[in-house]
Amino acid sequence: MTSAAPVAGGFVRGVDPERASRLAFFGVSALLFAISAAVTVVWCASMQAMGGMPMPGGWTMAMAWMRMPGESWPGAAASFLGMWTTMMVAMMLPSLVPMLWRYRQRLRGGGEKRIGLLAAVAAVAYFVVWSAIGLAVYPLGATLATIEMRQAALARAVPIATGIVVLMAGMFQFSGQKTRALAACQQPLGRGRVLPATVGTAWRDGLHLGLRCLYSCAGLMAILVVLGVMDVRVMAVVTAAITLERVASAPARAARIVGAVTIGAGALVIVRAAGLG
Repeated sequence: MTSAAPVAGGFVRGVDPERASRLAFFGVSALLFAISAAVTVVWCASMQAMGGMPMPGGWTMAMAWMRMPGESWPGAAASFLGMWTTMMVAMMLPSLVPMLWRYRQRLRGGGEKRIGLLAAVAAVAYFVVWSAIGLAVYPLGATLATIEMRQAALARAVPIATGIVVLMAGMFQFSGQKTRALAACQQPLGRGRVLPATVGTAWRDGLHLGLRCLYSCAGLMAILVVLGVMDVRVMAVVTAAITLERVASAPARAARIVGAVTIGAGALVIVRAAGLG
C-alpha cells in the first residue's frame, strides 16, 4: 500500500509506509550500534594505553577494576557503569534487533499505533537489566582486585582459575539448562499477552526478555569478565557467539559449537597457566 509523503510545497506519491518504517528502524539501530561500538573501542583503547598492574603469576590487573588518581569509589563505579552499559548496547544489539522488529510487527498487526514508542520502551527495559548486572559486577571485581593485590598466593592462582571459569562456561553450553534458557530467550516479546499493549506492558516485556537472555548468556558473559572486560577482541568474540546462537536456525547446535570452542580455549588457558604448554 502506498501513500503520499509530505515535502516542501507538496507531496511525493508512491512511498511505501512499511518500507519507510523498516528503513528507519534498522537505520536507527545501525547508528546506535555504531556509536556504542565506537565509544566502547575508544574507552578500551584509553584503558589499555594506561597499562595495568603486573601481578604474581605472570598476568596483568586490568585498569577497569582500579580507581584513577583522585577518583572516589562512587565516581569509579559510575564511570564503570556508564561504559558497561554502552558496551552492553554494542554487544547485545545485534541479537536484540530482530526480536524488536518482530515485536513491532506484532504490535502493528494488533492495530497498535505507538509501535515505535513501545519498542523503544522495551529496548530500554532490556538494557536496564544488563546495567543492573554492571552494578553487581563492579563491586565484586573491585573487591577481588583489592584482595589479589594484597595476597600474592591468590594472585598466582588467578590464571588457572580463569581457565577453569572458561572451561565451565563451555560445559554449560552443552547442558539442558542452557538449551532451555536459550529457547526461553528466543520467545517473542509479549508472547501470550492480549493486545493492545501499554507503556507498562512494554516495559515488563523488555525486563522479562532481559532476564531470560541474562540466564542464557551467563556463561559467555563470565568469559568476558574473567578474560578481559576491556579487551575489544574478547568482546567481539563473545558478541559473535551470543548473536550466532540467538539467530541461528538450530540454536542448540550453535550453542554446542560455541561450547566446544570454549572448552578448548579453557583447556589451553589452564595448560599455559600451569606451565605445561
